[in-house]
Amino acid sequence: MRRSHFTIPFGGIFLCLTLLTGCSQKFQDVNDTAKLALFGDDDTQLTAQAINQLPYASIYARIGDGPQAFMVLAFAEQDIIVSAQNSPNGRTATQLKWLSADRGLIVTQAGRITKTGSLSQGNLVATTSATMDPLALGLHQDSTPKTWTRTLDWQPGYHFGYTVNSTFSNGSEQVIVVNEHSVQSLYFTEEVNVPSLEQSYQNEFWLNPKTGAVIKSRQQLAPGLPVVEFSILKPFS
Repeated sequence: MRRSHFTIPFGGIFLCLTLLTGCSQKFQDVNDTAKLALFGDDDTQLTAQAINQLPYASIYARIGDGPQAFMVLAFAEQDIIVSAQNSPNGRTATQLKWLSADRGLIVTQAGRITKTGSLSQGNLVATTSATMDPLALGLHQDSTPKTWTRTLDWQPGYHFGYTVNSTFSNGSEQVIVVNEHSVQSLYFTEEVNVPSLEQSYQNEFWLNPKTGAVIKSRQQLAPGLPVVEFSILKPFS
């Protein structure tokens, strides 16, 4: 059976857990999270009861055509500024750092993957923008802009400072299954264009119709990198 493509060295996880601060997730001990992340079985479909009984926020994630991984929230850093502009009220989005059973890292903000670590096919190094991500503003609201420009850095190769333009569709109602439950959602697509490379791709998002929170998504990390599909099993609160 194939394993997913995460390959962070064992000691690297504990170094990250030692250095990172600002965690607001309530768990008894950082080592408990590390054990669950490092020694869980990423090929196992957990029951809704088992997931709900865990004291950690969690997601399922699939990298490209690899197996489904179970990931837990290791750190939640509050007051991460999303944008220096277009934010008169000082709006922020929490940065969530998810760990997998085989030591992979995915970082999300408002449901957007902004950084990854240890994917053998390549990693998203950074996402920056002068304006706030429409996902953070509430894509489900009519007043939210449906276009966005950001800059991406990724590896392998020297891929830094690439401008990316996005256009979002209007949401349509869909019912999806998450953690064994049927869930109402608003489905949006994001058409992404990278002018300097003359390349385009599409991201997909399923949102909570009331809050605009991302329930599920499929996101290509960057041109030439894999698509990451994830669904929120137990949300961070």
